[in-house]
Amino acid sequence: MEYTLIMVTASSREEAEKIATTLLERKLIACANILGPVSSRFWWQGKIDSAEEYMIFMKTKRELFDQVADNVKQLHSYEVPEIIALPIVEGAKPYLEWINSSLAGE
Repeated sequence: MEYTLIMVTASSREEAEKIATTLLERKLIACANILGPVSSRFWWQGKIDSAEEYMIFMKTKRELFDQVADNVKQLHSYEVPEIIALPIVEGAKPYLEWINSSLAGE
């Protein structure tokens, strides 16, 4: 079983909470941590821009990434939302088992 940490930035705490709660209700993620505000700097429309955002860290199985990304795109206010995944290469066995048991189809 491969697990992943999906990172998404949101424009507000309310948007971050809506995304996290919806994905939890749909059992696409086992857990979400919302941090912020965070100060972001990025290229947008040919110039350097900045924003105050909220970062969502979500734990799930790698095979659910496409479903998570599709749901985030539907719920998100940004034209191009940040949706990236990092592999979880190691973890405490009970925690990884808990992730697995918390997701749809388990």
